[in-house]
Amino acid sequence: MGRGVSELVTGEAVVLGLRPARLPSRGLAVAVDVAVAWVTYIGISLILVSATSSMDSAAVAAVSVAAFVLVQVGIPIVIETLSGGRSLGKVICGLRVVREDGGPIRFRHALVRGAMGAIEIVMTMGVVAAIASLVSARGRRLGDVFAGTLVIRERMPVADAAGVALPPPPPWLVAELGALDLSRVPDGWWLTVRQYLARIGQLDPQVGGAMAGRLVEDLRGFTGVPGPAGVHPAAYLAAVVGERQGRESQRAFGASVSASSVAGPTGGGVGVGRGCCRWAAWRRW
Repeated sequence: MGRGVSELVTGEAVVLGLRPARLPSRGLAVAVDVAVAWVTYIGISLILVSATSSMDSAAVAAVSVAAFVLVQVGIPIVIETLSGGRSLGKVICGLRVVREDGGPIRFRHALVRGAMGAIEIVMTMGVVAAIASLVSARGRRLGDVFAGTLVIRERMPVADAAGVALPPPPPWLVAELGALDLSRVPDGWWLTVRQYLARIGQLDPQVGGAMAGRLVEDLRGFTGVPGPAGVHPAAYLAAVVGERQGRESQRAFGASVSASSVAGPTGGGVGVGRGCCRWAAWRRW
C-alpha cells in the first residue's frame, strides 16, 4: 500500500484505499471557502447598515455578531451536511469529508467540524489548523480529530492511475443515466464503488472484473435496471458515479451541469466530468 493511503477492507476482503488530502489542496479549499464567506458577510453587513439604522448600538452589535456566526459557522455546517462533506472549495479541489471508516458524514460531524473551525480557522487565521494538519499522520485538523472525520481526495491524479484505459460508455448511455432513479442506492454502495475505481489498477484482472460485475448486479437490485449490454462494467460504474456527482452538485450549489463526458489519453480512457467537479479515473484493465 503506497504512502498517503489509508486502508479500508471491504466485505470481500479486498483492501481499498482512502487517499487523505494533502495540506496544500486543503489550504486552497479553505481559502476559497473563507473568501466566499467573507464576501457574503460583507454583502450582508452592507444591507444591515441600512436596515438597522434606527436601532441602538447594542442591537446593531448583536445583529452583526449573529450575521457573522451565521455566515462563518452556520452556513458551512449546512452545506457540508446537505452535500455529503463537500463545500464549494472542496468541489473545486476534488476533496470530500468522510468518516474515519470511509462512510458519509452526518449533521453531527459537520457540526463539530464547523464549531472547531470557528476557532482553528476563523479566529486564528488557520494557523492552528495548519499546525494540527502538519502534525497529524493523515493531515487532520482538530475538527476532524474531534468529529472522527477525514478529508480525502476524490480525484485520482494521472500519475497515480497506474493503469488502464476503460472502454468509454456509448453516447446513448448518458441519456439513460439521466433518467436512472438513484434514490434507493445506499451510501455504502457508492463508497465501495468509488474505492473500487480508485484501486482497480492494483487488483487482479479476474478479481476486479468479478467485483465490477457484482457491483453492477447490486445496482440492479436497487434501481431495477440491469447493466447495459456491451458496456464494460467498470466503465458503467464510473459513469453512474459521475451522474450522481453531477446531481449532487446541482442540488447543493445550483450549478448547471452537463452530461458525463468521455475523454482520455491516446490509449482510451474514462473521465467522468460534471460541471466544476470533474472526476476522472484513468485505468488499464
